[in-house]
Amino acid sequence: MQEYDYIVVGGGSAGGIIAARLAEDPHVSVALLEEGPRDWYPWIHIPGMLYKTATGGLLRRLEYSQSEESRSAASTTVQGQVLGGGSSVNGMVHVRGVPEDYDGWEAQGATDWGFQKVLPFFIRAEGNDTYRNVMHGTHGPLKVSSPRTVHPLTRAWVQACQENGMPFNPDFNSGQQLGCGFYQTTTFRGRRSSVAQAYVHPAITHHGLTVLTACRVEKILFEGRRATQVSVVQDGKPQKLRARREIIISAGALNSPRLLMVSGIGPADHLRQAGIDIVADAPNVGQNLQDHMDVYLIYRLGSTRSYDRYKSAHMKAVAGAEYALFQNGPAASNIIEGGAFWWARKDDSRPTIQYCFLPGTGVESGVTPLEDADGCTLNICLTQPDSRGSLQLNPSNPHGQAVITPNFLSHEQDMARMIEGIRVGMEVMSQPSISQHLARLHQPEKAFTNDSEIASYVSRYAQGALHPVGTCRMGSDSEAVVDPFLRVVGVEGLRVADASVMPNLPSGNTNAACVMIGERAADFIKNPSQRIDS
Repeated sequence: MQEYDYIVVGGGSAGGIIAARLAEDPHVSVALLEEGPRDWYPWIHIPGMLYKTATGGLLRRLEYSQSEESRSAASTTVQGQVLGGGSSVNGMVHVRGVPEDYDGWEAQGATDWGFQKVLPFFIRAEGNDTYRNVMHGTHGPLKVSSPRTVHPLTRAWVQACQENGMPFNPDFNSGQQLGCGFYQTTTFRGRRSSVAQAYVHPAITHHGLTVLTACRVEKILFEGRRATQVSVVQDGKPQKLRARREIIISAGALNSPRLLMVSGIGPADHLRQAGIDIVADAPNVGQNLQDHMDVYLIYRLGSTRSYDRYKSAHMKAVAGAEYALFQNGPAASNIIEGGAFWWARKDDSRPTIQYCFLPGTGVESGVTPLEDADGCTLNICLTQPDSRGSLQLNPSNPHGQAVITPNFLSHEQDMARMIEGIRVGMEVMSQPSISQHLARLHQPEKAFTNDSEIASYVSRYAQGALHPVGTCRMGSDSEAVVDPFLRVVGVEGLRVADASVMPNLPSGNTNAACVMIGERAADFIKNPSQRIDS
């Protein structure tokens, strides 16, 4: 049996960082287990190939279970299944959220996870090419860059936001999120800066990190109440790996709770129904599921050209040549160049709608394609939904896909905020700076005349934003799944460190928060004598 001091399950944004940081100690051995392949596919590393990573074979598709409470027709979701996880396939938008997000975690029992306590770990990870101040780091492994290429349509849209009353915001990660501007991205000199590239590969080369890809973890094995082994199947061969010190699960908000439950940690009655031997009764494993909701508007352009012009073979060759020679041009853009944060309700304590403008079409799933013209896309995202879902094992096949019930838009305020988000988004698109470039709406086919029409559109087209969190909530109370050190309550030698431990969603894309969790989890493990309340 192969033995390691630490075994990290899941090579995504949190797990890759934990494994790499632990491997910095020459006196310990670390294994990182990833179900997907290595990140050798060339399109991963070219930002403009987002349309392939967002829809291609590096994603695992999961079915949703619909509930009577849900008002969304969304039926599936996807997870990155490749070394680097979501950081290897996502839109590269680098958004932390706002201080109130993390102060809210602390208020819910996540002791010492307030913003001032997590900020040093955001900074530790960040290698920013633009900002150097108390909110940003410049020497971290994860490279964060201002846009290398900005399409004229994106600039026009940001100006339209200002015409509609939004202030210009030069830095969405300054602690003040309100307004419009240009997103910073996890890119460096025109290439994606994934966790695999920034952390894992250097740790393999310089620190002897062991990485096992195509390695599916079946369950965690216990000796008494201590986690000691991991049962895996690699290249079709079952085997067991032993952890001398700890096992860290970083398999994501849809897989970490499933793995806990098949290993015997979860709601006791539910585990009995599924035929699982109980190690620890943990009623809230799989509960508190949250995801941002987003919906899109597609516009047909007039004579203005968008990135859609590069869909032809000839223009792809032109873009490829510019990228090869100068690491610039459309291939260096993540397509999601401009954005904004705004209130859905004026009495909201923080912005609750996020806008992403794309000077092109085809990245979003479910869009009726534009075959004969160029277009642009406006994505409207609800950042603080009140709806909550859950995840359970399938009793008839507990080791298969879990039963995921997101309950999207089940809370009436979520629909009300989405309606307002679309209304404001269409107001922006009617402003002179951007409207002069538009021919007409493409999806929907015509403007809405009332809130009922908007609600019907949202119900049909809104989907999860691929930011699931919350299913292994951390806290100091008896109902928490993990404590503030991320140790699984009721057992020993086991932690969970990924988006599943977040009590609530951050206000915006979740990758930056997962990176922070990875950095902090590694710090907890490497410095076990620290006190959480000091």
